[in-house]
Amino acid sequence: MTTAKLDPNRTALLVMDYQNGITGMIADADALVARTAETLARFRQAGATIGYVRVGFADGETPGGAMGRRLDPEQLKMFHADAPATQVVDALAPQAGDIVVRKTRVGAFSTTDLHQQLQAKGIDTLMLAGISTSGVTLTTIREAADRDYRVIVAADLCADPDAEVHEFLMTKIYPRQGEVVNATELATLIQA
Repeated sequence: MTTAKLDPNRTALLVMDYQNGITGMIADADALVARTAETLARFRQAGATIGYVRVGFADGETPGGAMGRRLDPEQLKMFHADAPATQVVDALAPQAGDIVVRKTRVGAFSTTDLHQQLQAKGIDTLMLAGISTSGVTLTTIREAADRDYRVIVAADLCADPDAEVHEFLMTKIYPRQGEVVNATELATLIQA
């Protein structure tokens, strides 16, 4: 666990791919969303920046790479940018002043202006919560580390359809790119 307190003025909590069409792929999604909602409330109360990253495709956009190979035409329709499946779950809905970006690749940065928005707010520390651990969270931790952010991943605010992959990434890979904590530890680090 990290011991360094988080400065809420320089910290952003990124809630990634917590979408109607994605949370259903996770066992015990209701508990995951509830934990994330509690953490969101703590970060808001402390005055930290909240950012949302969601995946969705506008007319004429097609996913490339691994994502493109996985989505068939029906799934692509389901993940249209305006479809209910691509909207953030109601319990975690963005509020006025939050950063909200829509991506067309796995990670949070490559197809969005997220980095520019974070830099404009003076953010240097990112707290990651995402579905899935082997998708958006993995790609984003690597991208964020390359952009010189301090990165902290809340292990119990991330989930993957494969529990073994989740555990492996949290214990073997993520500590090389950032810090791994749980939501309870995180609550003690972020205070107004």
